[in-house]
Amino acid sequence: MVDIQRTKLADGRDLIYFDEQPHPDRVLEDPRDLPQVHPASEMRRDPLTGEWVAYAAHRMNRTFMPPANENPLAPSTSGNLPTEIPSPSYDVVVFENRFPSFALNVDDVADNDVDGMGLVPRYPAKARCEVVCFTSDPTKSFRDLPVSRIRTVIEVWAHRTAELSQIPEVKQVFPFENRGAEIGVTLQHPHGQIYSYPFYSPRLANLVARSKEYKAEHNADLFQTMLDKEREAGTRVIATTEHFTVFVPAAAKWPLEVMVMPNVHVPNFAELSEAQRDDLAVVLKKLYTAVDQFFEGVEKTPYIAGWNQAPTDDSDAVRMHLQLFSLMRSPNRMKFLAGSESSQAVWINDTTPERIAEKFKELWNDDLV
Repeated sequence: MVDIQRTKLADGRDLIYFDEQPHPDRVLEDPRDLPQVHPASEMRRDPLTGEWVAYAAHRMNRTFMPPANENPLAPSTSGNLPTEIPSPSYDVVVFENRFPSFALNVDDVADNDVDGMGLVPRYPAKARCEVVCFTSDPTKSFRDLPVSRIRTVIEVWAHRTAELSQIPEVKQVFPFENRGAEIGVTLQHPHGQIYSYPFYSPRLANLVARSKEYKAEHNADLFQTMLDKEREAGTRVIATTEHFTVFVPAAAKWPLEVMVMPNVHVPNFAELSEAQRDDLAVVLKKLYTAVDQFFEGVEKTPYIAGWNQAPTDDSDAVRMHLQLFSLMRSPNRMKFLAGSESSQAVWINDTTPERIAEKFKELWNDDLV
């Protein structure tokens, strides 16, 4: 059972503790003198692609690679500078990002039409961005968390998905983790983020469109069909449990890519049963451990782990799933997204999905937990 305790930071941002155990040293009051922040976030729609672009100029000077004694995600302890987390100990904690890409307290834009062109609509980027600290120990990674802690993190993702989905402007809730300086991580403390978007991301828009097209053409669920076919082929399936399948998709883009998908339709974390959450915690412990063993001589594989969930206004359109991938193509060598990928979004993979799956199958065993 996870105990939930809410408080406010000095500038009014929300902070929520998720505790597996009592913390008698708990501090709720933030002693810092922080100014109120009014993010200048807006979004504009590209007339050529129809995609929304967010602008957050206030993020230009956000915290970047601070020294260990200025880690803003560490617990606040005596003799050190106070951090974003006022308590000297915690299990998992969530707080509103101090430099958010999207925020609810943004000012309205003066004109909803850029330069009066009648071509590029613009609106305040109203949604919410949160930080999730997985542990108070800055030396750990997600793979180092015990299964019980991963289970707590799943509970956090479910809690925040349910609450953020109730914000009228929010269309999508996206929990994710960036790991590694190679990816662009600016804080090394083990943490993830949760972005809520006031629109469908391009990936979600494509997932929804393809799912509806497939349903109309075949009267079948695209995600279930994909899962059934992958399991029937077996070539790229790494593991199957009672509730989840771990596999490399047949059209994987990245040099390392793996998906985790429920065996039945579940739109988001909030809708997972207790049994599914328990099962997922064990699956993720094995997966993240295997990821860090994937490249010989690489202790910590840089990766992006993104949870795709159904849009808040259409729970039937998408089955939730994890897409975990790395831009590392061989030990300590990164794949750069140059002309074809960055300009035209046409991916050229440096390996094959079958080779990725073969490597994961070699690593996947009971010793991973």
